[in-house]
Amino acid sequence: MDPVSERLRARHPQRIDLSLERMQALCAALGDPQHRLPPVVHVAGTNGKGSTVAMIRAIAEAAGLRVHAYTSPHLVRFNERIRLAGNLIEDDQLNAILDRIEAVSGEATVFESTTAAAFVAMAETPADLAIVEVGLGGVLDATNVIERPLLSVIAPVDYDHAEFLGTDLAGIAAEKAGVLKAGAPGVIARQQEVAMAAIERAAQAVHAPLTVMGVDFDAWAERGGLVFQNQERFLDLPSPGLAGAHQIDNAGVAIAAALELDLPETAIVEGLKAVRWPARLQRVVGGPYGEAARAADAELWLDGGHNPHAGRALAAFLAERQARAPRPLALICAMLSNKDAGGFFAALKETGATVFTVGFDGTAADPAALAAVARGHGLAATPAGSVGEALDMALRFGAGRVAICGSLYLAGEVLGASRETWPD
Repeated sequence: MDPVSERLRARHPQRIDLSLERMQALCAALGDPQHRLPPVVHVAGTNGKGSTVAMIRAIAEAAGLRVHAYTSPHLVRFNERIRLAGNLIEDDQLNAILDRIEAVSGEATVFESTTAAAFVAMAETPADLAIVEVGLGGVLDATNVIERPLLSVIAPVDYDHAEFLGTDLAGIAAEKAGVLKAGAPGVIARQQEVAMAAIERAAQAVHAPLTVMGVDFDAWAERGGLVFQNQERFLDLPSPGLAGAHQIDNAGVAIAAALELDLPETAIVEGLKAVRWPARLQRVVGGPYGEAARAADAELWLDGGHNPHAGRALAAFLAERQARAPRPLALICAMLSNKDAGGFFAALKETGATVFTVGFDGTAADPAALAAVARGHGLAATPAGSVGEALDMALRFGAGRVAICGSLYLAGEVLGASRETWPD
């Protein structure tokens, strides 16, 4: 664990407690930095939030804007969560802001303190735009003290965090739609019908105009590139620099957001080509794991998706790779114990992959129990003691394509193994 994360965990409650009262009080004591941010794009949703943030940021930066971004969780270092005018926040500035937060009386959770630190840093650093990703939910998420966003974005809504958001998709969507605010336009990703109905009801309640994928705009892959169309434009664009067919939809949402921000087509082109977002179908070639795979002439992919929706995206990506160049396939998987492992493996059962299950520091599912779930969905599965041991087993088994998947915590462990692979 990096020093800043250790500091936060030692001094603040680690529980998740969805409420705005503590966050409002903390921000008030700090001079309400959330009211002094550059124009804000507020991004909610279940899957694709981070990728969408990354693409909007890349497009805005290609247009010459100075862009702040707040995302979570981090993979290796806490600093990854706060990007100021294009650069990760420096340790000295971050620790000085945390000193100010800890001087405020009263209790705040780790995420509330993290969010407050981001708002202070963003308010005190000049920029043209701030992109803020919701942590969990929307209505009661700590980021939702932002009262007047320039633009709200809702990525695809699906089931996750059932212990906090429940298992009713309409209710989950209504919670996510809490980022919609009066007068601020909303760009909405393609949604399941019940989720879209809930988002529309929330928008009507606050008089937020919506631009909806599949209705007002769309995007699709064509001739190795991406086509975007809305009521005014037809754009022939490059594919985004992020792997996976699902990124076409994420790119479509980002492009629609960019057009709402009046960013030029040239910036959209350059931003799509330049975008990077680690641990989302990332090809790993460096560090000890990448080197081990290369030595065995195997592909190594890393993906932090951890719910059934993410499992389906991973399965589609692997199916496409296998159709083009078949290779023995292995998955190295770990998951938090509260995740829907059955739904994740059900999405991957048609891959025919051999599965190796591992753990990680924290509340990870027991590898033996996780392997049993995978076997229950028709996948051959074996528990292993570590990622390194699992990769060695997979390569000795003859795997020519390996995907490390199931958790951003696992992805962080992989990327953190070498300074060469740290996200920057």
